[in-house]
Amino acid sequence: MTIGEKIKNARNLRELTQKELGMKLGFDEKSADVRIAQYESGTRTPKSELLSEIAAILDVNINFLKNPSLENTETFIHLLFDLEQESKKHHINNFSIISVPNELGNPQPALQFHNHLLNEFLSEWQLRRKELSEKIITEEEYSEWMINFPATSNDCGKSEPVKKWRN
Repeated sequence: MTIGEKIKNARNLRELTQKELGMKLGFDEKSADVRIAQYESGTRTPKSELLSEIAAILDVNINFLKNPSLENTETFIHLLFDLEQESKKHHINNFSIISVPNELGNPQPALQFHNHLLNEFLSEWQLRRKELSEKIITEEEYSEWMINFPATSNDCGKSEPVKKWRN
């Protein structure tokens, strides 16, 4: 997802028009919607300071907006390659590639992470996806949990989140 798509999703979640967001950022009323449309379409990219302001207005974690875009499988694979190279550089083993049976019992590759914090996050994410599929939480609540993570984390019910995300 591109930065522009992330801005648009968060803006829609906050029920703001492009013009309203642009005016909150201090753009002239006549061009406010055009500027936001340019960011959302990717014809312009907001500078770091402006991106921070957008994150504050939209009440989202700045990392949600600026994280690298994983638009396809190839970019995700290269991210994993980077993770492996960083692990080697620091003489740590962050993950292993293992075989697990698929639904038919045939072996398929999977990643096993050797990072306690990452595994805790994956457990909480698994729980949130289950809650969403069972309609315990809404799409809006799930989105709120994602865009403000880790402030919305409650360690699978073991603690109170820093930021409220459930209605």
